[in-house]
Amino acid sequence: MSNIVLSNTEYSVVGTRPVRHDGTDKVTGRAKYGGDFQMAGLLHGKVLRSPHAHARIKSIDTSKAEAYPGVKAVITGKDLPVASMENPGRGVRFSSENILAQDKALYRGHAVAAVAAANSHVAEIAVGLIEVEYEVLPPVINVTQAMEDSAPLVIEDLTTTELGERTDKLSNVASHFRYEMGDLDKGFAEADVVVERAFRTSTVHQGYIEPQNAAALWNADGKLTVWTSTQGAFAVRDSMAQILDMPVSDIKVVPMEIGGGFGGKIPVYLEPMAAILSRKTVQPVKMLMSRTDVFESTGPTSGSTVWVKVGATRDGKITAADASLALEAGAFPGSPVTMGAQCMFAPYDIENVRAEGYDVVVNKPKVAPYRAPGAPIGAFGGEQVMDEIAREIGMDPIEFRLRNASKEGTRRVDGPEFPVIGNIEVVEAAKATEHYNTPLTGPNQGRGIASGFWFNIGMQSSCSIGVAADGTISLVEGSTDIGGTRASIAMQAAEVLGIPAEDVRPSVADTDSVGFTFLTGGSRTTFASGWAAYECAQDIKNQMIDRAATIWEVSAEDVELVGGVFQHKSDSDLKMSFKELASQLNGSGGPISSQVSVDPRGAGGAFSTHIVDVEVDPETGKVDILRYTTVQDAGKAIHPSYVEGQMQGGVVQGIGWALNEEYYFSEDGQMVNSSFLDYRMPVSLDLPMIDTVIVEVANPGHPYGVRGVGEVPIVPPMAAIANAIHDAIGVRMERLPMSPGAILEALWDKNGEGVQQAAD
Repeated sequence: MSNIVLSNTEYSVVGTRPVRHDGTDKVTGRAKYGGDFQMAGLLHGKVLRSPHAHARIKSIDTSKAEAYPGVKAVITGKDLPVASMENPGRGVRFSSENILAQDKALYRGHAVAAVAAANSHVAEIAVGLIEVEYEVLPPVINVTQAMEDSAPLVIEDLTTTELGERTDKLSNVASHFRYEMGDLDKGFAEADVVVERAFRTSTVHQGYIEPQNAAALWNADGKLTVWTSTQGAFAVRDSMAQILDMPVSDIKVVPMEIGGGFGGKIPVYLEPMAAILSRKTVQPVKMLMSRTDVFESTGPTSGSTVWVKVGATRDGKITAADASLALEAGAFPGSPVTMGAQCMFAPYDIENVRAEGYDVVVNKPKVAPYRAPGAPIGAFGGEQVMDEIAREIGMDPIEFRLRNASKEGTRRVDGPEFPVIGNIEVVEAAKATEHYNTPLTGPNQGRGIASGFWFNIGMQSSCSIGVAADGTISLVEGSTDIGGTRASIAMQAAEVLGIPAEDVRPSVADTDSVGFTFLTGGSRTTFASGWAAYECAQDIKNQMIDRAATIWEVSAEDVELVGGVFQHKSDSDLKMSFKELASQLNGSGGPISSQVSVDPRGAGGAFSTHIVDVEVDPETGKVDILRYTTVQDAGKAIHPSYVEGQMQGGVVQGIGWALNEEYYFSEDGQMVNSSFLDYRMPVSLDLPMIDTVIVEVANPGHPYGVRGVGEVPIVPPMAAIANAIHDAIGVRMERLPMSPGAILEALWDKNGEGVQQAAD
């Protein structure tokens, strides 16, 4: 495995590779996940879910379940506050109805009722005793069908928002928007080559290892405590306040360790049900999802249709680009189509460009974010068309990208101008790799290139630091640690204070123990929570300089911290290490601590270019990944090992999405592969060693130049693999996944064998 870091800036702690602070607990099994939660008097909850993708709920009879020995409570949608609200807002209504169905079940797996019992076996039996009378309705399973005027309505009073204006049109299209710059007609008229294609992608799941879980105790004083594996404790608190119609001050959320999320553990599912069951029973209630529940009842990402048209001159200049994306939102509005439209052409400087999108409801689970939500879908279409144009004009695909690369000052289709970015540097680094400069040698082998962009976000974060007498510091922050952010945040504080990363004791706190912190998502945590730690450490540094000055009876302006040592700027006899000063704090004025909240706006966008070699078996359609290199701008890699891990993890998920992963639905809307036995994710034998090249073009919006790294690595893989398949066997794959069967069909069509194969 080649792990290359291209950087010019060196620090003492930032950029090193210390052992992660939570590593021992994780590898010994002592870390506490949601499934480990225990409490005296704990009840266990189970959920009854709809067997139909679309059905009106005519009646629910819970009497037999309530009478079963050991059952403590049964709830339905009528127990949610929204059921008694006269005119609930759309946000409250849709959030509540996704927790427990009201008048209709809108997807297979939609929660209809829940039970709390003395143990999970009793709860499971009781769920089977609940009698529900359904009126089964025709389901709408894909975005193309849902957009037809004659399609059954998923939400019967949903009207379309058309280009920002609410209309009276009842439709499954929740919204239609458009971004546009320049003159498309002029741009396409100037083109020597125009390529136009349509693409389809299927519903896929994030595939995290740990299923959703929640425990709740609604105490006698009216205060609610929730324990859950979540990407954002404050996001859970705020969602619960909305759904349960109660003030946030009455809710405390305790984040447990999390076994993966990738965006899928931002929404709440079990938490409100556990809370209401606890209120009814006056006992704590714990709920766990099965893997089937996770697939059928939580948020995957969207299936889609994408249309792309790009024009370019013979010398390789893109003159115009146009795209239309229609993404499935699931049963309620809110697909990531806006992000897909904003990101798909971002690696290019295009004068005449348009991207429009449709947010479409279907009878599937409400989608949730999945790692750079929307961007991989747009890139799958856009990057294939770019590859096709490069081939048409006879230009190397990397040279084509360099010829058109976006840079500082380039305006994105949705308006913002890029500040300092590393797109060109990333493409140049890809061009210089040994991988790209090594020729392929075997038959049916091909090489593919693709680029991708994710804008990253900032948002609010809080941190507190206390100095201990032994010279260590405790650091408390509010960001769930999914990929090693305890370490990356602690390292930024350590850098300021000149102490080793090992002398920081980081912890993730509950919502009552730290200031508001936005969720772990959007590639924001090392950037924003790291910035909070940086500012908090600066305050600690200044307080300790003041304390040293007091001890020495000199002016604080004459004291500095250099390499972990406090020293007088002109008197060399006055110096103390951080540890020495810390040991004197309690006897010279008392302990030192600080709490800081920040709302940084300087998140820098991230770019990535991938190179992949494949071999395709024309007899079976099987694709083997021979070699993979991912090149990415991290701004500054705080902990390079974790940056490399994020890059490699995104590639692995992209390989699965590209070649095998999809939800299979029957005509009546049943998911028929809702287990890891049938939902085909990559395993180690499916993967090569993944080489990484970290490029560091410092983000001027962060003290250490950090750019988020977690999401952009999943943007290029599907397109890169599709381009490699085309290079290998000459067929352009327009649908995901590019499974063996799909590739065989494409080969048959290419060779004119499709009709014969169908007849056979």
